[in-house]
Amino acid sequence: MTNVDQTFAGSIPALYDRHLGPMLFEPYALDMAERVARLAPKRVLEIAAGTGIVTRALSQKLPTVPIVATDLNQPMLDHAAARLSSERITWRQADAQALPFDDASFDVLVCQFGVMFFPDKAKAFSEARRVLAPGGRFLFNVWDRIEENEPADLVSRAVAALFPKDPPGFLVRTPHGYHDLTAIGVALKHSGFSAVDSETVPKRARASSPRDPAIGFCQGSPLRNEIEARDKSRLEEATDAAAEAVATRLGHGPIDGKLRAHVITASR
Repeated sequence: MTNVDQTFAGSIPALYDRHLGPMLFEPYALDMAERVARLAPKRVLEIAAGTGIVTRALSQKLPTVPIVATDLNQPMLDHAAARLSSERITWRQADAQALPFDDASFDVLVCQFGVMFFPDKAKAFSEARRVLAPGGRFLFNVWDRIEENEPADLVSRAVAALFPKDPPGFLVRTPHGYHDLTAIGVALKHSGFSAVDSETVPKRARASSPRDPAIGFCQGSPLRNEIEARDKSRLEEATDAAAEAVATRLGHGPIDGKLRAHVITASR
């Protein structure tokens, strides 16, 4: 992973939330919130909260439970806080690899599509276990390989074709680069978790037009940083090429593509 993979700044948070949120993240946020609600927690911590998509779902499913939502990127948290104001929600900048909380502070720790961004996953897993109370649960999800997720795969291939000598690899490398369930389970056990369960969950990516994933990925994710590092003047060209690739596969009107992710539950 490179530093550019973790840069969510400028207009990226708003575009990410608007164009990728409803299509990719909300379906899994609802799934995650329902799983957490079944555990009936009293203290919830969310790491890598991003623009607050899971936080909003958790707030609805857990109407009386205090939630601490953290992220390394302050611009993402600022966007999230602007969309959800509640006395039960505490927004706090924090590094998942060095959490600023006491041992055994939470019943449930939640992370949606964030683990892939942690440079030292073993350290983040150890921190997750440390802040969980005995019997607590760590729930997180990761994308399956990119070929099982049509919007990302189509956009990634289209953008790579524009830069054949140095293709941007963010989507393959990071969001879709950590999906080996065996390796994940081993890492969690090495970090001290007593039991690890996983479930593969298919969903559908629905959006009003092919430009939603194109704008979302090319302009509202760190893929933008890779494109602009190669040639700033080609950002719109890359967006158009991505939109055309999505339209060719999924249609020029409203789109409906396949998604697949793994949901992991680790027990303290």
